[in-house]
Amino acid sequence: MKRKAQPPRHDGRQQSELRPISIKRKYTSAAPGSVLLKAGRTTVLCTASLADDVPPWMRDQGRGWVTAEYNMLPGSTSPRKPRERGGKVDGRTTEIQRLIGRSLRAVIDMEALGERTITIDCDVLEADGGTRTASITGAFIALVDCLATVRDWPFKDRRPLRDNVAAISVGIVDGAPVLDLDYVEDVGATVDMNVVMTGRGQFIEVQGTGEEATFSEKELTQLLGLAKSGIKELTAIQKRALKKRWPID
Repeated sequence: MKRKAQPPRHDGRQQSELRPISIKRKYTSAAPGSVLLKAGRTTVLCTASLADDVPPWMRDQGRGWVTAEYNMLPGSTSPRKPRERGGKVDGRTTEIQRLIGRSLRAVIDMEALGERTITIDCDVLEADGGTRTASITGAFIALVDCLATVRDWPFKDRRPLRDNVAAISVGIVDGAPVLDLDYVEDVGATVDMNVVMTGRGQFIEVQGTGEEATFSEKELTQLLGLAKSGIKELTAIQKRALKKRWPID
């Protein structure tokens, strides 16, 4: 018996189709790594800055550090999002910037980095769903360009990047598993999941919840399969964007 084909999504995409993605490297000149990434209407500016020092609690250990900050600019949403001032950061922002930092640190050899700190800044210029996953995917490219400016590595035959990292959202919308949710789908999803993976297919983080609903083991397997296929595509996009600077294999 033939499986019934699912109708196209509200924007015409198939269930396993990414939004159109564009990447512009070296978008700014002040930071050694900067990337403007667009996924559909979601637009994120990711920069990577380098400091020849580490936080006080890490000094004299021969290891580096990578940290991240995330912010949604006031005009990125409608209605306008108020600025976060006076050092006050809301819970969602804190959660996302910690996720970005963890995701990048998972693919970095901190000893090979040496006593340096790389700070990733991800600023959302326009939000239409998937801002945290777009930030991770773009941040990796900015990180690679930043690392390319380093000349005095602690080990001559050892570079800090062990793998690439990318992230994507999946969910169940109108009863069907779909890849790369935009805002309309995210709001209407009964299950919403963010998946962070390496290019070699290792999971870094899986964040999944049912929205007033439950999901089965079969549906979980379908969602993870969709995420893996999406990460594979994103890895290829990262590789094309970096060209000869691709650091893996």
